[in-house]
Amino acid sequence: MDIISEKIAGYAEDHTSPESAVLKNLNRETNANVLMPRMLSGHLQGRLLSMFSQMVQPKRVLEIGTYTGYSAICLSEGLTEGGMLHTIDNNEELKSMATKYFKLAGCDHKIKLHTGDAMKIIPTLNETWDIVFIDADKKNYSGYYDMVISQTRKGGFIIADNVLWSGKVLENREEMDSDTKSIHDFNHKIHIDDGVESVLLPVRDGLLIARVK
Repeated sequence: MDIISEKIAGYAEDHTSPESAVLKNLNRETNANVLMPRMLSGHLQGRLLSMFSQMVQPKRVLEIGTYTGYSAICLSEGLTEGGMLHTIDNNEELKSMATKYFKLAGCDHKIKLHTGDAMKIIPTLNETWDIVFIDADKKNYSGYYDMVISQTRKGGFIIADNVLWSGKVLENREEMDSDTKSIHDFNHKIHIDDGVESVLLPVRDGLLIARVK
């Protein structure tokens, strides 16, 4: 994931508004007690998601991939009055940790956590999304996109994390593993989709932002 030099990354974080005490504790607890803590959005990306949400001021946000709840808290910070963020994760074991921090952050009333298969849950959510954040199993990125694109309002945004996949997307296709191929194919799919305009940002492990035309 060290696509940008450690010094530059550190400088960027040093000159970014700090994470709240709750987010800092969630960051620390995730790194100390949860497998694969690199899945956490973290300080810089978290502040970017928060600022993006505050710019859009969404009424409805969908997050696919909750993990320990860090990014959901960040995205909820821009919700309008009465707004709601739906977040989906298939890991039952992390549910208690996420809900604990939703409550500590004071946003539990505007976050609904769904546990189970996102492919089955998304069709049951009768909503029009202002922001969709995809950060789950890589093999299904294209499938998630196909499911949410028609539910995202004109001018709404779909954001996907890990789209540089530690730089593996630069490998020759025959050398790519299955997850890398899925990410690479997803990136190309968005790039040639005339229904959106997109920008791929080399922030952390890569964020792809697509605006629905």
